Amino acid sequence: MKSTSTSRSYRQGARAEAAELTGQRIVAAFREALQREWLEDITLEQVGRDAGVTQQTVIRRFGGKQGLLEAVAAEVKLEVLRIRGAPKGDLAAAVANLCADYETTGEMVLRLLAQEPRYPALTPFLDHGRSGHRKWVATVAEPWLERLSPDGRTAALDALVAAMDVYVWKLARLDWGRGPDEARDLILRLATGALGTFFSPASAHAPR
Repeated sequence: MKSTSTSRSYRQGARAEAAELTGQRIVAAFREALQREWLEDITLEQVGRDAGVTQQTVIRRFGGKQGLLEAVAAEVKLEVLRIRGAPKGDLAAAVANLCADYETTGEMVLRLLAQEPRYPALTPFLDHGRSGHRKWVATVAEPWLERLSPDGRTAALDALVAAMDVYVWKLARLDWGRGPDEARDLILRLATGALGTFFSPASAHAPR
């Protein structure tokens, strides 16, 4: 009896592991498609084929594109947290981490932003990214922001968020063809300059 129970538990564990791997393949296939195609052109049949499963399996696991977008959003969130960290008060380290994130996720995010007006289902995904970016910048800049009035904190945070936006990275990397280091240096100069309008240049580098 004990042997039968152990065998059943093993089979259930193996099935759960296989199902998890299948889900990961489906999400990876969808994410890869997002990086090269418009959302409206991606079919669930194509996603299933790229993942080595049937369209019905994709539907059963995720329901449709909205469920797949939510799965990709969860995956990207974890990646962003891992890559960016939260180097409070260290603007240079923060910008280096930010650019490493953009090198990984930037082109996909830009492609999704371009499609948002035509595909409202993208808005919750992108809103989450926008709010998460602002909160991250606020954490990094906390040693400076806490020294300002409420209105000053909002204005300084607005300036920093703009300086560190993915479109600045796009301008340097994709439009001008600059290298990763040049893009990083540009964003750091802009972020330091943004703080310099509220503090002296020395204070922008050394909040404490």
